[in-house]
Amino acid sequence: MASRVLRPFARSGRVMIPRRSATTTPNVVPPSALPPAPQTRVSYLPNGLAVATETIPDLQTATVGVWIDAGSRAERQANNGAAHFLEHMAFKGTKQRSQHDLEVHVENIGGHLNAYTSREHTVYYAKMFGSDVPDGIGILSDILQNASLDPAAIQRERQVILREQEEIDKQMDEVVFDHLHATAFQGNSLGYTILGPRDNILGLSKNDLESYIKENYTAERMCIVAAGDVDHDSIVKHAQKHFGGLRKGSGRETYVRPAFTGSDIIFRQDDMNAAHIALAVESVGWAHPDHWPLIVASSIVGGWDRTLGAQQNLSSPLAQLVSSENLANSFQSFNTTYTDCGLFGIYLTSSATSNLDKLSFDVIKEWKRLAVGLTEADVSRGKQRLKSSILLSLDGTTPIAEDIGRQILVHGQRKSPGEVSREIDAVTFADVKRVAQEYLYDQDLAVVAIGPVESVPDYVRLRSAMNWLRY
Repeated sequence: MASRVLRPFARSGRVMIPRRSATTTPNVVPPSALPPAPQTRVSYLPNGLAVATETIPDLQTATVGVWIDAGSRAERQANNGAAHFLEHMAFKGTKQRSQHDLEVHVENIGGHLNAYTSREHTVYYAKMFGSDVPDGIGILSDILQNASLDPAAIQRERQVILREQEEIDKQMDEVVFDHLHATAFQGNSLGYTILGPRDNILGLSKNDLESYIKENYTAERMCIVAAGDVDHDSIVKHAQKHFGGLRKGSGRETYVRPAFTGSDIIFRQDDMNAAHIALAVESVGWAHPDHWPLIVASSIVGGWDRTLGAQQNLSSPLAQLVSSENLANSFQSFNTTYTDCGLFGIYLTSSATSNLDKLSFDVIKEWKRLAVGLTEADVSRGKQRLKSSILLSLDGTTPIAEDIGRQILVHGQRKSPGEVSREIDAVTFADVKRVAQEYLYDQDLAVVAIGPVESVPDYVRLRSAMNWLRY
């Protein structure tokens, strides 16, 4: 994501720092006088459904939603795309409300309904005034438990999803990451796309959708989350009223851990303006003790975009090199995490298509630097950058609700931003160096390259470059 360096009081290229009078005493508020940070409260209904809330003082609005521990990974090849199809059908009417009635009702209370599907989770949520949250819980209950799934509506929605698929195919980052999962996790549902193949979109039936609901929309795999102007006891009461009859189910999904396959997918398309490349190695799941050290390592590699004002003055050695030698338009390091595995890698775009071999090897060289040339300053800077990005992302009731819902499904509890910050602070120089040696050095790669990619090295050369340093 592009960012700008803001220079307050700047005139004629100079940064003017306001002076403080020698007699001025800073107005420091003692910690004891500060209001306590909002706390997340969690309760469980008799059927096992979790209810988590965070009351944020002085707000009049709230986000309430249902987080479900099921996404495209809970599908089979025959019904791949069902979770996403259901997301579309949820707003097409229920047995009590037509689509028109549902839309008018939400509009009349000034609310907003939305949903999204990921590989491991499906989320339905509403934003509205705090006083309307009980009504929102009722609406969410209705669309999740009483969706009409009208065959005519299903038929109409096929074309909507196909158009959505066409739009996603134009977003090269989405295309690259879909292929990256497909080649890294071959033969496993984690490698499926979220929308599913075209034949499935055209062929999924009402029975297929009902079967997915029956298998996955159970109380023990759901969490109701509310953040903002909400009262926990009231949310629990209304959750019991609307979701208390939900079938308990057989517990959380137990996935087959995918085998990571070192491989590559190369689509050469010379009429594109830039090459899009992703390199990744196998990472770890949410609960693994190396989760935070790997994320800190990813933060050290960082990201860069040509539109940045800083250009060569960034702290990342890779950013300095890419900028000075004009090797890429942008890059972003990532550590994508799932229940039991993950992908640590980097996504790059470049118009310097004759230098893609050097760009690829420079990325690998930076990974190996983490294993043999890491500094204490690198780790300190990476941890600070990571903590600030996490805190800045929790800006509003919806991202807070998303953080709560994901953590409840993943960990069974919500760690506060303070607890997360302390876990990041506990990561040491030795931890980061160790995970770089263990997960990056001499490991198999998953590679995807799309566009004018003639100069991308073949897989054997890239794999060989992962282990030329000996220590």
